[in-house]
Amino acid sequence: MHCRHCGAVLQALTFPDGRSREQCGRCGAIAWRNPAPVGMALIEQDGRLLLIRRAADPLAGYWAPPAGYVECGESVEEAVAREVREETGLDIALEGLQGVWSRGDVDVLILAYRARIVGGRPEAGDDAREIAFFAPGMLPQEPPPQGSCALDGWFHGVIGEVTAPWRRH
Repeated sequence: MHCRHCGAVLQALTFPDGRSREQCGRCGAIAWRNPAPVGMALIEQDGRLLLIRRAADPLAGYWAPPAGYVECGESVEEAVAREVREETGLDIALEGLQGVWSRGDVDVLILAYRARIVGGRPEAGDDAREIAFFAPGMLPQEPPPQGSCALDGWFHGVIGEVTAPWRRH
């Protein structure tokens, strides 16, 4: 890899904290490797939870709350609203942070928000094959992905945690 500041070749160095990072030998810049933030919406209407059947990885074909990567130039909250609009056709209002999930071997940080619908028309789009509302106790039971990468297994676990209140009947 090359330095994004000056173009010189990066060198792998071990830092005092024991971690290996790439650093530019010319300008000293460190090539930080940070997790990508993902915003997720837990949208409840009349006691039912909105899920999408994912069209793309991670977990293509699985049911999950609408979620997606935060892009430069937008806040996490803006990204959540954008992703919900793209995947479901719905406009939402966020009602608070539900939780944050991270794991050291996965390059993603998930921030889940409670949300309510304020407009739009439900229609699967973008990364969603289909969308549906599920009553408590009626959420799809999906097995953990087999032979998948760490992200798939971890994401499956996060989905299980965030949807747990609707899984109980």
